[in-house]
Amino acid sequence: MARDPEPPRDAERSDAERSDAEPSGVPAATDALSLADEYTVPTGYWHPLPDGRIQCDVCPRACKLHEGQRGLCFVRGRVADQIVLASYGRSSGFCVDPVEKKPLNHFLPGSSVLSFGTAGCNLACRFCQNWDISKSREIETLSSAASPEALAVAAQRLGCRSVAFTYNDPVIFMEYAMDVADACRERGIRAVAVSAGYVNAAPREEFFRHMDAANIDLKGFTDAFYEKVTFSKLPVVLETLEYLATTGVWYEITTLLIPGQNDSDAELAQQCAWLVEHLGVDVPLHFTAFHPDFKMRDIERTPPQTLRRARRIAQEHGLRHVYTGNVHDPEGQTTSCPGCARPVVVRDWYVMRDYQLTDSGACVHCGTQLPGVYDGPVGDWGSRRMPVRLADPGRIGTGNHDRRAPR
Repeated sequence: MARDPEPPRDAERSDAERSDAEPSGVPAATDALSLADEYTVPTGYWHPLPDGRIQCDVCPRACKLHEGQRGLCFVRGRVADQIVLASYGRSSGFCVDPVEKKPLNHFLPGSSVLSFGTAGCNLACRFCQNWDISKSREIETLSSAASPEALAVAAQRLGCRSVAFTYNDPVIFMEYAMDVADACRERGIRAVAVSAGYVNAAPREEFFRHMDAANIDLKGFTDAFYEKVTFSKLPVVLETLEYLATTGVWYEITTLLIPGQNDSDAELAQQCAWLVEHLGVDVPLHFTAFHPDFKMRDIERTPPQTLRRARRIAQEHGLRHVYTGNVHDPEGQTTSCPGCARPVVVRDWYVMRDYQLTDSGACVHCGTQLPGVYDGPVGDWGSRRMPVRLADPGRIGTGNHDRRAPR
């Protein structure tokens, strides 16, 4: 994953608001897979192979596992002749962020979102900006816990209009994410997936059926970049984007520009032409700045002029809503009306400096409806980042949306 920094681990040192739940003392987990573990649940996307192994069918990696083995993602593995998820109800931490940080600029602008992730990832990006979470192979990374109901109650109490599955890819913990989304939906709280979109067709359809919005990492636009730098396949991600275009899920796209890797004029032009042809001119596109990290510490930070160049290329191809991120660039973070060309949302980082849209997202000057999800007045969360410590209000397995057995 390439955007959100991890939430602070030591919530005791923050001034974060606690949920109404009392700390439950999350028990230490072990690396050994076991259905006796209260955070391990059966899953549905797998099938047995003739040689005795079992294949996980969530993503195109198709991990073929012997008993006790974990997949590349780390949180899914084989136990008792089935594939299980070993991080249900566990998290690497919780934090309330501005929704624009996901980034989503056309989804409930100015509102706050309760963000969390788990551990592991089904990609192996050499540039990962959240590598200590997404590349973690230590279950101790999952030091926090909350049931779907506890998360929904906490989000409501904290005034969050949505929850976001981020820091690592939610498709690898899809059962937990879907249950959280359903519990939140009952309380009028939306669900946001921040994902690389590397998922097979059947689980893709089920997963996004529970989501209200998504930001998809389109990490580059060449097969060579995807295969050599992310160890995945570009066509699968494009299939996810084309699928989302047929659904009611609001989605935006982010490309982290890495100097000399995926930032050439030719590649950017090819990417933008594809987006216009297959998704239309209204899909928001975010170009964000890389910083040296993980296994790409020898590459310089992305210069601001590279982001501005990419934005110009995208606009020349007809994309209407193109943004820059991870740099201070008020012009590149401003939303303009496609009807009258006036600036209607002026941002300074995550702070709204001017907002000229109606409650339904129409331009106050000419009445043009902007694409996105607008529901009421603009939020005033601003740039605050508030770590939160959550804990279950009771034993696991309680609540309509918790698939674990009561204990």
